[in-house]
Amino acid sequence: MKIPQHVAIILDGNGRWAKSKGMPRNYGHVQGAKTVETICREAWNMGIKYLTVYAFSTENWKRPQDEVDALMKLLRNYMKNCLKTAEKNHMRVRVIGDKTGLAEDIRKSVAELEEASKDNDGLNFQIAINYGSRDEMVRAMKKMAADRDAGKLSAADISEETFAEYLDTAGIPDPDLLIRTSGEQRLSNYLLWQLAYSEFYFTDVHWPDFSKEELEKAVLAYNKRDRRYGGVREE
Repeated sequence: MKIPQHVAIILDGNGRWAKSKGMPRNYGHVQGAKTVETICREAWNMGIKYLTVYAFSTENWKRPQDEVDALMKLLRNYMKNCLKTAEKNHMRVRVIGDKTGLAEDIRKSVAELEEASKDNDGLNFQIAINYGSRDEMVRAMKKMAADRDAGKLSAADISEETFAEYLDTAGIPDPDLLIRTSGEQRLSNYLLWQLAYSEFYFTDVHWPDFSKEELEKAVLAYNKRDRRYGGVREE
């Protein structure tokens, strides 16, 4: 079976999953965080080298304040647990997104996690926090403009490869497969540049119920796709 090198996931349905069980939305987020840990392990065991998950978008700040506060508390706890998990499983963890929009203690935890895991040779695990793809591209263009003003970059130097180096995902291969759970079929401002030639897989399963078996289904579906990158398959 052909295993995708890089899988990106939109973790959707935590709140709906909790509501279906008569529980508050925050309960769904807690269970969803546990599922992330499970899928990290199963992805690596399957042979996937890069896993990128959409944890908190730039638009998620619009949610009710009590839910945002609960998500930030969960994130703080997750950063501490992830430090231990990264050490145990040799994961390299990186956070993509606008970190300046996060609280100082969260930024410090992110920096510690990235530094502690930078030399690990296991799963490359990217967490998108305060992330929006349009925001990412605007930030990239601002950095490019600053470099041009400083004489470090000319218009002739700009190519797709150059632009990619200014993105949060610099040095990380584009996803082969995007998975979105909970039945929604849209990108929600996620990795718009990077997903240009990715295969999409949508499932009605809510994220807390996403399992090893569900990941295998997605990879099996990926194996049935014909990736031509705009070309034509030879007869």
